[in-house]
Amino acid sequence: MSAQNVLFDAPGPRARRNIMIANILGVLLVLVLLWLAVSGLAEKGQFESAMWSPFLEWGTWQYYLLPGLLSTLKAAAVAVVASIAFGLLFGIGRLSPFKPISWVCGIVVEFFRAVPVLLMMVFFYQFLSKSTSVDPAQVPFWAVVIALTLYNGSVIAELVRSGVFGLPKGQREAGLAIGLTPGQSLRSIEMPQALVAMLPALLSQFVVILKDSALGTFIGYTELLEYARRLASGEGNILPALLVTAAIFIVLNFLLTFAAQRLSRRLGARAGKLLKIEDSIEPEGIEAPAAAK
Repeated sequence: MSAQNVLFDAPGPRARRNIMIANILGVLLVLVLLWLAVSGLAEKGQFESAMWSPFLEWGTWQYYLLPGLLSTLKAAAVAVVASIAFGLLFGIGRLSPFKPISWVCGIVVEFFRAVPVLLMMVFFYQFLSKSTSVDPAQVPFWAVVIALTLYNGSVIAELVRSGVFGLPKGQREAGLAIGLTPGQSLRSIEMPQALVAMLPALLSQFVVILKDSALGTFIGYTELLEYARRLASGEGNILPALLVTAAIFIVLNFLLTFAAQRLSRRLGARAGKLLKIEDSIEPEGIEAPAAAK
Protein backbone atom coordinates (compact mmCIF):
# COMPACT_ATOMS: atom_id res chain seq x y z
CA MET A 1 0.00 0.00 0.00
CA SER A 2 1.44 3.36 -0.99
CA ALA A 3 1.81 6.30 1.38
CA GLN A 4 -0.59 8.30 -0.78
CA ASN A 5 -3.40 5.76 -0.25
CA VAL A 6 -2.73 5.75 3.49
CA LEU A 7 -3.07 9.51 3.77
CA PHE A 8 -6.25 9.95 1.75
CA ASP A 9 -8.58 8.06 -0.57
CA ALA A 10 -8.32 8.50 -4.30
CA PRO A 11 -11.16 10.73 -5.62
CA GLY A 12 -14.03 8.94 -7.34
CA PRO A 13 -15.79 9.98 -10.56
CA ARG A 14 -18.04 12.49 -8.81
CA ALA A 15 -15.17 14.06 -6.89
CA ARG A 16 -13.07 14.30 -10.06
CA ARG A 17 -15.95 16.01 -11.84
CA ASN A 18 -16.35 18.50 -8.99
CA ILE A 19 -12.63 19.20 -9.04
CA MET A 20 -12.73 19.83 -12.79
CA ILE A 21 -15.70 22.18 -12.43
CA ALA A 22 -13.92 24.09 -9.64
CA ASN A 23 -10.77 24.39 -11.77
CA ILE A 24 -12.75 25.70 -14.74
CA LEU A 25 -14.55 28.25 -12.56
CA GLY A 26 -11.23 29.33 -11.05
CA VAL A 27 -9.69 29.86 -14.49
CA LEU A 28 -12.72 31.83 -15.66
CA LEU A 29 -12.57 34.02 -12.56
CA VAL A 30 -8.89 34.75 -13.14
CA LEU A 31 -9.57 35.60 -16.79
CA VAL A 32 -12.39 37.97 -15.81
CA LEU A 33 -10.22 39.74 -13.25
CA LEU A 34 -7.39 39.98 -15.78
CA TRP A 35 -9.75 41.43 -18.40
CA LEU A 36 -11.08 44.01 -15.91
CA ALA A 37 -7.53 45.05 -14.97
CA VAL A 38 -6.36 45.30 -18.58
CA SER A 39 -9.43 47.23 -19.70
CA GLY A 40 -9.10 49.65 -16.79
CA LEU A 41 -5.45 50.29 -17.61
CA ALA A 42 -6.28 50.77 -21.28
CA GLU A 43 -8.91 53.38 -20.44
CA LYS A 44 -6.31 55.35 -18.49
CA GLY A 45 -3.84 55.25 -21.38
CA GLN A 46 -1.33 52.93 -19.71
CA PHE A 47 -0.85 50.93 -22.92
CA GLU A 48 -0.06 53.88 -25.15
CA SER A 49 3.23 53.67 -26.99
CA ALA A 50 4.55 56.80 -25.24
CA MET A 51 4.41 54.93 -21.92
CA TRP A 52 6.51 52.02 -23.17
CA SER A 53 8.83 53.67 -25.67
CA PRO A 54 11.45 54.65 -23.03
CA PHE A 55 12.18 50.96 -22.47
CA LEU A 56 13.17 50.62 -26.13
CA GLU A 57 15.92 53.23 -25.69
CA TRP A 58 19.45 52.22 -24.71
CA GLY A 59 19.78 55.18 -22.35
CA THR A 60 17.00 53.80 -20.14
CA TRP A 61 18.85 50.53 -19.70
CA GLN A 62 22.28 52.16 -19.46
CA TYR A 63 21.43 54.71 -16.76
CA TYR A 64 18.54 53.08 -14.91
CA LEU A 65 17.75 49.40 -15.34
CA LEU A 66 21.22 47.91 -15.70
CA PRO A 67 22.76 49.89 -12.79
CA GLY A 68 19.76 48.95 -10.67
CA LEU A 69 20.09 45.30 -11.66
CA LEU A 70 23.80 45.40 -10.81
CA SER A 71 23.05 46.84 -7.36
CA THR A 72 20.42 44.16 -6.76
CA LEU A 73 22.78 41.35 -7.78
CA LYS A 74 25.60 42.84 -5.70
CA ALA A 75 23.54 42.91 -2.50
CA ALA A 76 22.10 39.46 -3.22
CA ALA A 77 25.53 37.94 -3.92
CA VAL A 78 27.09 39.27 -0.71
CA ALA A 79 24.03 38.18 1.29
CA VAL A 80 24.14 34.68 -0.25
CA VAL A 81 27.78 34.14 0.75
CA ALA A 82 27.23 35.56 4.24
CA SER A 83 24.01 33.55 4.69
CA ILE A 84 25.78 30.30 3.84
CA ALA A 85 28.54 31.02 6.38
CA PHE A 86 25.98 32.05 9.03
CA GLY A 87 23.77 29.04 8.31
CA LEU A 88 26.59 26.50 8.45
CA LEU A 89 28.00 28.00 11.66
CA PHE A 90 24.72 28.10 13.57
CA GLY A 91 23.38 24.93 11.96
CA ILE A 92 26.37 22.98 13.23
CA GLY A 93 26.05 24.82 16.53
CA ARG A 94 22.48 23.59 16.93
CA LEU A 95 23.74 20.05 16.39
CA SER A 96 26.48 20.40 19.00
CA PRO A 97 26.37 17.81 21.82
CA PHE A 98 27.38 20.65 24.20
CA LYS A 99 23.95 21.85 25.35
CA PRO A 100 24.76 25.54 26.09
CA ILE A 101 26.08 26.01 22.54
CA SER A 102 23.04 24.25 21.09
CA TRP A 103 20.65 26.39 23.16
CA VAL A 104 22.34 29.69 22.27
CA CYS A 105 22.41 28.84 18.55
CA GLY A 106 18.78 27.73 18.72
CA ILE A 107 17.68 31.00 20.34
CA VAL A 108 19.60 33.07 17.76
CA VAL A 109 18.17 31.11 14.83
CA GLU A 110 14.58 31.17 16.07
CA PHE A 111 14.78 34.89 16.89
CA PHE A 112 16.01 36.02 13.49
CA ARG A 113 13.60 33.67 11.70
CA ALA A 114 10.73 35.37 13.51
CA VAL A 115 11.69 39.01 12.86
CA PRO A 116 10.47 40.47 9.51
CA VAL A 117 13.23 41.27 7.05
CA LEU A 118 12.03 44.84 6.45
CA LEU A 119 12.00 45.55 10.18
CA MET A 120 15.62 44.36 10.44
CA MET A 121 16.60 46.53 7.47
CA VAL A 122 15.12 49.62 9.13
CA PHE A 123 16.75 48.78 12.46
CA PHE A 124 20.23 48.24 11.04
CA TYR A 125 19.88 51.34 8.85
CA GLN A 126 19.20 53.43 11.95
CA PHE A 127 21.88 51.63 13.98
CA LEU A 128 24.61 51.99 11.34
CA SER A 129 23.67 55.62 10.68
CA LYS A 130 23.70 56.78 14.29
CA SER A 131 26.03 54.41 16.14
CA THR A 132 28.85 53.56 13.74
CA SER A 133 31.35 55.29 11.48
CA VAL A 134 30.21 53.52 8.30
CA ASP A 135 30.19 55.74 5.21
CA PRO A 136 26.64 57.16 4.98
CA ALA A 137 26.53 56.28 1.28
CA GLN A 138 27.16 52.61 2.16
CA VAL A 139 24.76 52.39 5.11
CA PRO A 140 21.70 51.28 3.06
CA PHE A 141 23.74 48.57 1.31
CA TRP A 142 25.07 47.08 4.55
CA ALA A 143 21.69 47.33 6.24
CA VAL A 144 20.16 45.30 3.41
CA VAL A 145 22.98 42.74 3.44
CA ILE A 146 22.94 42.27 7.23
CA ALA A 147 19.16 41.87 7.36
CA LEU A 148 19.11 39.38 4.49
CA THR A 149 22.02 37.48 6.03
CA LEU A 150 20.47 37.13 9.48
CA TYR A 151 17.06 36.04 8.24
CA ASN A 152 18.08 33.72 5.41
CA GLY A 153 21.11 32.45 7.33
CA SER A 154 18.73 31.35 10.08
CA VAL A 155 16.61 29.51 7.53
CA ILE A 156 19.72 27.82 6.12
CA ALA A 157 20.77 26.82 9.65
CA GLU A 158 17.42 25.10 10.06
CA LEU A 159 17.92 23.39 6.69
CA VAL A 160 21.29 22.10 7.91
CA ARG A 161 19.79 20.78 11.13
CA SER A 162 16.85 19.10 9.41
CA GLY A 163 19.13 17.73 6.70
CA VAL A 164 21.36 16.00 9.25
CA PHE A 165 18.38 14.70 11.22
CA GLY A 166 16.91 13.34 7.98
CA LEU A 167 19.88 11.05 7.39
CA PRO A 168 19.65 7.40 8.38
CA LYS A 169 20.91 6.76 11.91
CA GLY A 170 23.30 4.19 10.49
CA GLN A 171 25.48 6.97 9.10
CA ARG A 172 26.51 8.20 12.55
CA GLU A 173 26.64 4.67 13.94
CA ALA A 174 29.04 3.70 11.15
CA GLY A 175 31.25 6.68 11.95
CA LEU A 176 31.31 5.84 15.65
CA ALA A 177 32.03 2.21 14.82
CA ILE A 178 35.26 3.12 13.03
CA GLY A 179 36.45 5.23 15.95
CA LEU A 180 35.24 8.74 15.06
CA THR A 181 33.91 11.10 17.69
CA PRO A 182 30.38 12.49 17.25
CA GLY A 183 31.87 15.79 16.09
CA GLN A 184 34.14 14.10 13.55
CA SER A 185 31.26 11.99 12.29
CA LEU A 186 29.16 15.13 11.89
CA ARG A 187 31.85 16.99 9.94
CA SER A 188 33.20 14.11 7.85
CA ILE A 189 30.18 11.90 7.17
CA GLU A 190 26.85 13.56 7.96
CA MET A 191 27.37 17.17 6.87
CA PRO A 192 28.55 16.39 3.30
CA GLN A 193 25.51 14.18 2.73
CA ALA A 194 23.14 16.71 4.31
CA LEU A 195 24.50 19.53 2.15
CA VAL A 196 23.91 17.52 -1.02
CA ALA A 197 20.38 16.63 0.08
CA MET A 198 19.45 20.22 0.94
CA LEU A 199 21.08 21.81 -2.12
CA PRO A 200 17.80 22.29 -4.07
CA ALA A 201 16.17 23.91 -1.03
CA LEU A 202 19.28 26.02 -0.57
CA LEU A 203 19.07 27.34 -4.12
CA SER A 204 15.39 28.10 -3.58
CA GLN A 205 16.42 30.21 -0.58
CA PHE A 206 18.74 32.14 -2.87
CA VAL A 207 15.65 33.08 -4.89
CA VAL A 208 14.13 34.49 -1.69
CA ILE A 209 17.28 36.54 -1.07
CA LEU A 210 17.12 37.98 -4.57
CA LYS A 211 13.47 38.95 -4.23
CA ASP A 212 13.79 40.37 -0.72
CA SER A 213 16.65 42.63 -1.82
CA ALA A 214 13.94 44.81 -3.40
CA LEU A 215 12.84 45.76 0.13
CA GLY A 216 15.98 47.89 0.30
CA THR A 217 14.16 50.61 -1.60
CA PHE A 218 12.31 51.49 1.64
CA ILE A 219 15.59 52.55 3.30
CA GLY A 220 17.02 54.31 0.27
CA TYR A 221 19.12 51.55 -1.25
CA THR A 222 19.31 52.26 -4.97
CA GLU A 223 18.55 48.81 -6.35
CA LEU A 224 16.45 47.88 -9.37
CA LEU A 225 13.09 48.90 -7.90
CA GLU A 226 14.44 52.28 -6.77
CA TYR A 227 15.94 52.98 -10.19
CA ALA A 228 12.61 52.05 -11.81
CA ARG A 229 10.80 54.46 -9.49
CA ARG A 230 13.20 57.27 -10.43
CA LEU A 231 12.69 56.53 -14.11
CA ALA A 232 8.92 56.54 -13.68
CA SER A 233 8.95 59.85 -11.81
CA GLY A 234 10.64 61.48 -14.79
CA GLU A 235 8.70 59.75 -17.56
CA GLY A 236 5.33 59.57 -15.81
CA ASN A 237 4.96 55.84 -16.52
CA ILE A 238 5.00 54.31 -13.07
CA LEU A 239 2.93 51.25 -13.99
CA PRO A 240 4.96 50.23 -17.07
CA ALA A 241 8.15 50.74 -15.07
CA LEU A 242 6.88 48.45 -12.32
CA LEU A 243 5.76 45.84 -14.85
CA VAL A 244 9.15 45.83 -16.57
CA THR A 245 10.88 45.57 -13.19
CA ALA A 246 8.62 42.67 -12.23
CA ALA A 247 9.42 40.95 -15.53
CA ILE A 248 13.16 41.26 -14.84
CA PHE A 249 12.73 39.74 -11.37
CA ILE A 250 10.61 36.93 -12.85
CA VAL A 251 13.30 36.11 -15.40
CA LEU A 252 16.04 36.08 -12.74
CA ASN A 253 14.00 33.90 -10.40
CA PHE A 254 13.08 31.56 -13.26
CA LEU A 255 16.75 31.11 -14.12
CA LEU A 256 17.63 30.34 -10.50
CA THR A 257 14.71 27.92 -10.17
CA PHE A 258 15.64 26.22 -13.43
CA ALA A 259 19.22 25.82 -12.19
CA ALA A 260 17.95 24.35 -8.92
CA GLN A 261 15.75 21.83 -10.74
CA ARG A 262 18.54 20.80 -13.08
CA LEU A 263 20.94 20.41 -10.20
CA SER A 264 18.41 18.39 -8.20
CA ARG A 265 17.83 15.99 -11.10
CA ARG A 266 21.55 15.67 -11.71
CA LEU A 267 22.26 14.88 -8.08
CA GLY A 268 19.39 12.41 -8.01
CA ALA A 269 20.68 10.65 -11.12
CA ARG A 270 24.20 10.50 -9.67
CA ALA A 271 22.91 9.06 -6.40
CA GLY A 272 20.96 6.43 -8.34
CA LYS A 273 24.05 5.41 -10.28
CA LEU A 274 26.06 5.09 -7.07
CA LEU A 275 23.39 2.85 -5.55
CA LYS A 276 23.39 0.64 -8.62
CA ILE A 277 27.19 0.35 -8.49
CA GLU A 278 27.10 -0.55 -4.79
CA ASP A 279 24.40 -3.18 -5.38
CA SER A 280 26.41 -4.72 -8.19
CA ILE A 281 29.53 -5.12 -6.03
CA GLU A 282 29.46 -8.45 -4.23
CA PRO A 283 31.08 -8.39 -0.77
CA GLU A 284 34.42 -10.15 -0.80
CA GLY A 285 34.48 -13.53 0.87
CA ILE A 286 30.71 -13.99 0.80
CA GLU A 287 29.23 -16.39 -1.69
CA ALA A 288 26.03 -15.50 -3.40
CA PRO A 289 23.12 -17.75 -2.37
CA ALA A 290 22.30 -20.51 -4.79
CA ALA A 291 19.20 -20.10 -6.90
CA ALA A 292 16.17 -21.89 -5.62
CA LYS A 293 15.48 -25.04 -7.52
